[in-house]
Amino acid sequence: MSTARYRAFIAVAKHGSLSAAARALGVSQPTISSQITTLERQSKIELFYRQGYRMSLTGAGQKLLAIAEKLVAIESEADFFLRDSGKLNQGELKIGAVGPFHVIEMVASYRACHPNMQLSIRMGNSQQVLHDLEHYVTDVAVLAGLYERPEFEAREYARHAIILFVNKNHAFAQRRQIDIQDLNGQCLLLREQGSTTRAAIEKILSEAGVKPQLGLEIGSREAIREAVIRGLGIGAVSEAEFIADPNLTPVRIAGDPAHTTTYVYCMKERSDSLLVQSFMKSF
Repeated sequence: MSTARYRAFIAVAKHGSLSAAARALGVSQPTISSQITTLERQSKIELFYRQGYRMSLTGAGQKLLAIAEKLVAIESEADFFLRDSGKLNQGELKIGAVGPFHVIEMVASYRACHPNMQLSIRMGNSQQVLHDLEHYVTDVAVLAGLYERPEFEAREYARHAIILFVNKNHAFAQRRQIDIQDLNGQCLLLREQGSTTRAAIEKILSEAGVKPQLGLEIGSREAIREAVIRGLGIGAVSEAEFIADPNLTPVRIAGDPAHTTTYVYCMKERSDSLLVQSFMKSF
């Protein structure tokens, strides 16, 4: 069976309608409709629920989606190999990442090795990035923290201490470092639940018996920086991700008790693939 039908199926599942899938694939809507109809007729299985123009996956469709995504990824891998004789002179590598800090330097290194390859970076939180990797939306993923799941293979890339940063007028701004106990009663700004930086900070606070005043819960590094600049509390960030600003002062925690580790992930079943290995070997 042609993989074009599976590509059409994936596009409809992703975009929720025939017209949106047709635009995404650059084909006509009747073509997409015919491919979906043929797929359902030949299998005698209903793959989508129809609600007007909207289409959503049935239970059977959900199961097929995982298989179809894998099939299309394998086809792309075969195309790379046959077209370039194993040299990857052209094609696309799709990268998922939770932030730009390490992934950009990885991309620069990869480009030096494979200048003709097209690269795309898809940003999201950890849950979304892992979901994209698992569903073959991306080929590799760059995340802070180790997620020990049997379907993933992870390679450590870098480890950095977590530091604090304060408004230039904060009392801590006059000190190069503080003891963990100094955070008792201080207003601490935290990322959302699931953040690896938050988990590391909460762990060392709990172990030290320190109880800061918990301020805002903020869902991005950029928003935390702005909140600290406005004097709303103390921020925490990986040392590699701190961006200097005249209104901010970085402050270390004595002994650097908390850190983040950046890992590069791939699907374990694709760990030997030409495309994935080309990225892993480039830095």
